[in-house]
Amino acid sequence: MREQTLHRNSSSTLLQTWSRTMSFRVLSAQIMHESNSFSVRLTSLDRFADVILLHGDEALRALDGTNTEVAGFLDVAREKSWELVHVLSAHANPAGCVTEEAFEEIVKVVEDAARRERERLDGILLAFHGAMVTTHSCDGEGEILERLRAIVGPDIPIAATLDLHANVTRRMCELADILVSYKTYPHIDMRVAGRHASELLHRAMAGEIKPHTLFVRPPMLEDANGGRTDAGPLVAVMERARAYESEPNVLAVSVNGAFPYADINEIGTTITVTYSGDPEPHRLFAEEMAKAMWDMRYDLVNRFLSPEDAVASALAGDDRPVVIADYADNPGAGGYGDGTNLLRALIAADADACFCPIVDPETASQLQTRKPGETVSIRLGGKVNAAFGGEPLDLVGTLLSVSDGSYTCDGPMYAGVRMSFGPTAVIEVRRVQVVIVTEPHQCHDLQQFLAFGIDPRAKRIIGVKSMQHFRAAFEPIASRVLVCDSGALASPDLTKFTFTRVPRPMYPLEPNTPYNPEVFICSRSSEEPVKVESRA
Repeated sequence: MREQTLHRNSSSTLLQTWSRTMSFRVLSAQIMHESNSFSVRLTSLDRFADVILLHGDEALRALDGTNTEVAGFLDVAREKSWELVHVLSAHANPAGCVTEEAFEEIVKVVEDAARRERERLDGILLAFHGAMVTTHSCDGEGEILERLRAIVGPDIPIAATLDLHANVTRRMCELADILVSYKTYPHIDMRVAGRHASELLHRAMAGEIKPHTLFVRPPMLEDANGGRTDAGPLVAVMERARAYESEPNVLAVSVNGAFPYADINEIGTTITVTYSGDPEPHRLFAEEMAKAMWDMRYDLVNRFLSPEDAVASALAGDDRPVVIADYADNPGAGGYGDGTNLLRALIAADADACFCPIVDPETASQLQTRKPGETVSIRLGGKVNAAFGGEPLDLVGTLLSVSDGSYTCDGPMYAGVRMSFGPTAVIEVRRVQVVIVTEPHQCHDLQQFLAFGIDPRAKRIIGVKSMQHFRAAFEPIASRVLVCDSGALASPDLTKFTFTRVPRPMYPLEPNTPYNPEVFICSRSSEEPVKVESRA
């Protein structure tokens, strides 16, 4: 999935041949980034090209049938005989803020398509993350929506999908008619969310509904357990959200755990309700749900260990592998992925282990010229900022393999999606097998070991850099899962970060923060959006 150049006139009409009678013409695009504003690694255009930067038919062919929002768009487009004009799919791994140049390059393609199509458009579908920060804007998605509204006007319905970790803003609710977030973490319902948003858009285009979205935001940076939906108190909250969607005039309910590693003024958990008709009952429901999340802020599921304590616990005898997740150095949250503290502890304990990934482009490149079986001396990891996750390790080991880093996922999240770590090498240091990569992907699929000659099921310990996505594929083969805080850039201890834009007081930065949620109700039928401060 690599496309180095954006083609300005490359919108797709792949679905035109599927039906002679087109009911609606829909413009779609995917623009996704989760921005860690504390990272020094800015996200340039080539960072999108390293994951997905495809246009038109090429994007649709690559994503059709996968567990992605765009696949969900396609499902409904086929069923409803839409003429789907897909502009592009642009998705970069979480990292620092998106550069203004990259943002403008990508968004201009969508703006140009909207101008060309606006006289024939019935609706717009967008796949967002919901936590994009650029070097010039704290609300990337809101800015995209604002630009599109300026082109197509207020009457064309717009639907957008969001990650469960979205930081939902006023502009998102004001300018998109429909917002649908994933309801699972690990995210195994991305295609489902795409279908849901598409079905609601179809009803809006047909005049069956006139949707609007409201939100309630309690004063907390994130849900107590980072949005976990496999265990913990958020499970019941999600069930209530699903149940409420069956009520009259309720179109979608989203429980957003938020992305806290961004120093922005609109941040934190939200309950959003997309509805038609009177907003009042939905406001009351959203306020009740937000208060429930607030009341759960001390109900922690994860118990974070030091790397050394995690390794010691994992060695305490199990029939199946023990997974240790380096939560704090998760590339999926913008961590650098080159922290060495957990790997150091595994090697020091002479553990029978495998570890994936450690992001070190320099070392991965150097090892490409060596032959498997050779003894190699390397200086590994800790090169971006050793203060976050550990100093470089001077190691001697056996080179097991080198490759281009390509693999095809077969796990619950991305089955069938082809990905790449970039130039990759596998070394064995004592009894620890380490996957050294160029591109910072988190570990979420068994193929990230198996494709490179490592069977994690045969190891006593499996070390992964991930917060939660690994669970879908790795929990079924594990006896236990341990999580550690290695002190890296996605540490669960949010008090370690210096926030300057975040509204204060804010939990957990101020433990005694009073409960004073923000309620935002928007209707573009009014001259001005309505903002209501709710009761404490």
